[in-house]
Amino acid sequence: MKTKTTTRACAACTYWNKLEDDHGECRRHAPQTIAFEVDDEVKFESMFPVTAGDDWCGDFSKAD
Repeated sequence: MKTKTTTRACAACTYWNKLEDDHGECRRHAPQTIAFEVDDEVKFESMFPVTAGDDWCGDFSKAD
């Protein structure tokens, strides 16, 4: 029997883009910009949040 969180997991969501194994990108919203320091320089990168296939959130939309 499936539980609510299992049936509403990222892996079953239309907004999820599988990358490898059981991880993928949440494509529900635009990529987020992050800042990080590398060798005393601040770098910026835009990326979609990476989630596990069994994660879930309130924006779930069942994939076809």
